[in-house]
Amino acid sequence: MTSPFGHADWAAILPVGVLATTALLVLVADLFSGSRPQRYLSIGIALAGTAAAAVLAARQFGHNYDAFYGGFMTGGFASVLQEIVLVATAGSVILYAAIGASQRVAGMTAIMLWSACGAMLMTGAANLMMIFLGLELLSLGLYALCGAVDRRTARESALKYLILSSTATGFLIFGSALLFGASGSVKLADLVNPALVLNPLFSLGFGMFLIGLVFKLSLVPFHTWTPDVFEGAPLPVTAFMSVATKTGTLAVFARFIYAALPLGTSGWILLPVWVVAGISMIAGNVGMLAQHDLKRLLGYSGVAQIGYILVALAGVTPLGLRYALYYLTAYAFMNLGAFAVAAAISGEDEEGSKLANYRGLGRRRPALAAAMTIFLLALAGLPPTAGFLGKILILSSSVAAGYLWLAALLIVGTAISLYAYAKVIRVMYGREEDDVHDCRPFVPLAWASAAICAVAVIAMAFYPLTPSNVLPLVR
Repeated sequence: MTSPFGHADWAAILPVGVLATTALLVLVADLFSGSRPQRYLSIGIALAGTAAAAVLAARQFGHNYDAFYGGFMTGGFASVLQEIVLVATAGSVILYAAIGASQRVAGMTAIMLWSACGAMLMTGAANLMMIFLGLELLSLGLYALCGAVDRRTARESALKYLILSSTATGFLIFGSALLFGASGSVKLADLVNPALVLNPLFSLGFGMFLIGLVFKLSLVPFHTWTPDVFEGAPLPVTAFMSVATKTGTLAVFARFIYAALPLGTSGWILLPVWVVAGISMIAGNVGMLAQHDLKRLLGYSGVAQIGYILVALAGVTPLGLRYALYYLTAYAFMNLGAFAVAAAISGEDEEGSKLANYRGLGRRRPALAAAMTIFLLALAGLPPTAGFLGKILILSSSVAAGYLWLAALLIVGTAISLYAYAKVIRVMYGREEDDVHDCRPFVPLAWASAAICAVAVIAMAFYPLTPSNVLPLVR
């Protein structure tokens, strides 16, 4: 009996297959490593597999192919977003060099790799079933990872994420069922029919589908879970969630609005999303002001940052999509770098998540303090960082598309955020006499990760790469 799928179909998901196989190799290597835990062996295998998957994903750039009868699309859009997911995976796995019990690193690394596979499937998903498959693979791993440490707050984080995420998934799958009822197909390509606008099943289904996506993007009013889950989850998991989850969900959202909406409907049907994005920019930045935990602060920051990215998508223009991808890439390096600094000054209790432990860091660890300053300036959108250039590009895109009010809200949100980020910088370079003593050993991988991210954030400001062949397709 021959398979209905050809070699090209399986080649389309080869990067995902390599990453999934790498997770198995991590577990097998740990099984045969003897009684002594091999922390760096697991990390090394994971990084090698991630690099191999990145090379394979890059080779698919510009080669559009409709695999599995419309289930998965390769091409520039999927390749760029898969690279971002893989960068997030590598940057998060590295943090296990400083965080987590040695005997658990292999298991947590394998689950993180499988979770990344789900995000990669979402980047190329071209039908409703593939979207759901990728989302569940991504989420199921995160449920386990959030509670993978012996800490009450971690178990609370896992339970909150399980309950709330499952509720959001319920909205998404019910919306998918209604969209299937309206179009008679699970393919996104079959939703382009203008006649569907008159079908109430389509409007209701698309609304419920958007609710599921808005939750995963941590947008207002479905954002309150984010700081709580970020605070309780282990540091590497928080770093992974802050980038990979948003990347996969943004891929689905962008493919919908650019390629799967009925012609002529994007202006009015997406207006609620742009309103939510505007509110999120303000609410996220205001929420940062009262935070004394770095993970909670970056959780609220993520609410605002995803709002900035959606501003670039307002108007559904090709240039806006390129700018959104540029800023998402920069955001990945900003966040991963900040978490790398936190890991470098942390022990088993993750002391680096408390802002009080950054007091006097500029004198104790000047290199780490300088790197953290770069990341905070980038998140605030100040020069000479990619965050500054990214916001300039987003503002130009939104103004050109006629969304002046979104551009104004972005400027107001940025102004509010300056105080929150400056607060951390002041703590690092303040002259309080009761500086916290840093007895943490030198962790080369965490330091290297922070250095690479800092260089990337600066370099992207001077060499902005915005590939043009990134329009998402559904057929």
